[in-house]
Amino acid sequence: MVPSQTELLYDLGLREEVCGITKFCVHPEEWYRSKTRVGGTKDVKTELIDQLRPDLIIANKEENVKEQIDSLSGKWPVWVSDVNNLEEALSMIRDIGNMTERTSAASQLISKISTAFQQLPPVRKKTRTAYLIWKDPYMTVGADTFIHSMLEKAGFENMYSDKTRYPEITLEELKAAECELLLLSSEPYPFRQKHIEELKVALPGVQLLLADGEMFSWYGSRLLKTPAYIQKLREMIN
Repeated sequence: MVPSQTELLYDLGLREEVCGITKFCVHPEEWYRSKTRVGGTKDVKTELIDQLRPDLIIANKEENVKEQIDSLSGKWPVWVSDVNNLEEALSMIRDIGNMTERTSAASQLISKISTAFQQLPPVRKKTRTAYLIWKDPYMTVGADTFIHSMLEKAGFENMYSDKTRYPEITLEELKAAECELLLLSSEPYPFRQKHIEELKVALPGVQLLLADGEMFSWYGSRLLKTPAYIQKLREMIN
């Protein structure tokens, strides 16, 4: 019931075992086309899940709705993750590997992800950065989020590390706080180049870049690709 964990299950080799996914589980594409879709992460169709009669439901504290998870847990085995940083993501991968009898594959994946992050070169100076996840109102990320953890790993200084969860902010606040880099995420709000052009007028002197939201917020096997993406993003910064 979590897109990044659906992709993880695929990469752990659970091709036949997975019977249902959400409509947002777009990776891998072959599963998106062939697996039963049980609604969205926030509006799961419990009747479809009941028809699948699962041995295990994998959910997440932030991604899914507590009331729906509680209802499902009364009928089926449910495991709920809570991932707010890289270390917790690696622990989650290990737990899912153990539960699905893919312990060895999970251990190899954890090792590869850890090595990739360790090989990221250190940065000399952290860039004062804000990461936008939403528009109207503009929303960013606080210190208790997985995205914040990725910003830290990338060597960026999250300007809103004194906040929690997803605070609303204004462009005036960004200017006053001397933002150097503004990252506009591709999800959950689909920021595009047109939004950069609009913001250039309001934020002169601030570097504006589109960011791949999957690389900053997906905490499954996609983490293998994140360090290389981070390095490319660093090279784009003035």
